[in-house]
Amino acid sequence: MIPCQRHLFELPDDVAYFNCSAYSPLMHEVAAAGRRGIEVKVRPWEISAGTVYDDLEQARGLFGQLIGAEADDIAAIPAASYGLATAAANLSAEPGQRLIVLEDQFPSNVQPWRQLAQRSGAELVSIARPASGGWTEPLLQAIDAAAAVVALPNFHWCDGTVVDLAAVGRRCRQVGAALVLDLTQSIGAAPFSVAEVEPDFLVAAGYKWLLGPYSLGFMYVAPKRREGIALEYNRIARSLEPAFNRLSRYELPFPLAARRYDVGEATNFVLLPMAVAAMRQLLDWQPAETQATLRGFTDAIAERAEALGLVVPPRHERAGHFLGIRFPGGPPENFVSRLAAENVYVSQRADAMRLSPHLYNNEADIERLFRILKTLP
Repeated sequence: MIPCQRHLFELPDDVAYFNCSAYSPLMHEVAAAGRRGIEVKVRPWEISAGTVYDDLEQARGLFGQLIGAEADDIAAIPAASYGLATAAANLSAEPGQRLIVLEDQFPSNVQPWRQLAQRSGAELVSIARPASGGWTEPLLQAIDAAAAVVALPNFHWCDGTVVDLAAVGRRCRQVGAALVLDLTQSIGAAPFSVAEVEPDFLVAAGYKWLLGPYSLGFMYVAPKRREGIALEYNRIARSLEPAFNRLSRYELPFPLAARRYDVGEATNFVLLPMAVAAMRQLLDWQPAETQATLRGFTDAIAERAEALGLVVPPRHERAGHFLGIRFPGGPPENFVSRLAAENVYVSQRADAMRLSPHLYNNEADIERLFRILKTLP
């Protein structure tokens, strides 16, 4: 188990922050890397194109390590929505086929498929939240020969309920369906293997469990999807050649591998060093160890919540790093702001109170949380 890492963050002792699923706080070293990047822009004559390219390649490699992939597999994107739009632009469907999502799935991973359904005449199918037993079995039943695209998370963003992506990946390959994953709510805090699941596309925003900056994320692209349509025609996506005197050769080819899908200005000398510093720390902790440690926190929270009569998904159906707790009579009015007034920070997602701790949390945070929950009607 990883000991409390609060010293790496700027979190006052009287703040109980259980909202990493919304925004993670930056570690001291990550913030320092960003400040150094800003200083580079203050003195632009010190900007080195070679160094910035190196940072971008290093970031690809580190994200690749988190998912069991190579740097060539990874594109730099500004947001999960950008990567999902890229995936939708490179996948097709026919009338009578189906595009499969989960009920109440995050909009960024629903809207592109809604538009693809409208363009193609395919049907968008939303798997209803099961009363019990988890998401996986209803999904497997729905993925048949008519499935064109299956677009999923591995933990539902509202409450952390689990999808068995290894089983879903096998079914998709059996029927020839494309698999698109938004793992924004897990990469960095839970282990994942592209070799085990074999997605076509995988995206993750950087400002949640990757503990990085806003406006920078990453996308894995399977080898068979690397000759597709990019959303942009920026310089970096057309050539890794930094010699500006040759940029007017407009016939420059796209680079090999996933780099063709890079967002413009991917060589961001502020954000990239921040992402690199954060992912180095995540790899030092190791996602499996982080998940096991956070599981201890969420298990303790779940046990105490159930003792108060609150409703928690069964342990085997929820993530280790975050969970949704429901109130039997519905959410108390303004409970998020009432908790925040006592320096306890959570989210409401649908009808659930979402709690997402990280390694900066401690037992005092849990005590503060339940001291206030006991006072809510």
